[in-house]
Amino acid sequence: MSLLPFRRKPTPGIPALGGILSGYSIEVMPRTAAKVEDFRALLPAGTRVYIAHIDGTPIEDMVATARRIAGEGFEVMPHFPARIIRDRAMLGDWIARYQGEADVRQALLLGGGIATPQGDFDNSMQLMESGLFDKAGFRRLHVAGHPEGNRDIDADGGDEMVMQALRWKQDFAARSDAEMAIATQFAFDAGPVLLWAARLRAEGIALPIHLGIAGPAKLQTLIRFAIACGVGPSLKVLQKRALDVTKLMLPYEPTEILSDLVAASAAGNGLIEQIHLFPLGGIKTAAQFAIDHGGAATLPVHAKA
Repeated sequence: MSLLPFRRKPTPGIPALGGILSGYSIEVMPRTAAKVEDFRALLPAGTRVYIAHIDGTPIEDMVATARRIAGEGFEVMPHFPARIIRDRAMLGDWIARYQGEADVRQALLLGGGIATPQGDFDNSMQLMESGLFDKAGFRRLHVAGHPEGNRDIDADGGDEMVMQALRWKQDFAARSDAEMAIATQFAFDAGPVLLWAARLRAEGIALPIHLGIAGPAKLQTLIRFAIACGVGPSLKVLQKRALDVTKLMLPYEPTEILSDLVAASAAGNGLIEQIHLFPLGGIKTAAQFAIDHGGAATLPVHAKA
């Protein structure tokens, strides 16, 4: 029995945030996805669902999750973390499994969350250079972005190596048929994000930005994730909130940063193409927040970068 496309109306009295959540994407892991009985009861039809590949997760679990979510009518984008992929043969095997068992044609390519490569690959550029994604007909490739820096790449706290890598990826997009975008780490303050986006444009990097936003969650949970993931200046937003006893026990919602991004867009600084939700407080909670604030299923359409 098929379900009708999801069309829940926004909750009356809650602002739609200017439609910034229209076409949002969301991230899951196999173990969190397993707790969801049917994604069609939570997400708008056509939502892009990233599947995070954490070191130690068997590829069989990743592919089974992709097959299940794709079968429910969603665009599936699995992570390919370079440093946990042993060699070209393993990369080809993963691509073939996703394609053959779940009809996947898109991927998020990233270095991965471990310090030492387990094989031949160290970064996402090497995955792209392999040519295997193009050969398999993967039409969309996303790459990671770090608006507040990444000390795993630039240990001095700067951004020289990160910018060099993004310029390479911009050139790759120009010489290939891949539709590309930058999917970023989550942030809590619009200021650093907008400065980073403007810096990219000044550097000639025009890849669309899909900005990571943490969904509603307990403040303590967010601070823990933010520290573990190396979130930079915008962590102060959470720390300041933690000092206010009237807010300490209230769940965090990303309304302030989203409102600031809407205002920036209205002022002509619309550099963010799409919002990507990290459901740190639970998939159901994040999905409900998005729908309540104007989230819809329509994915943005743009020319090849």
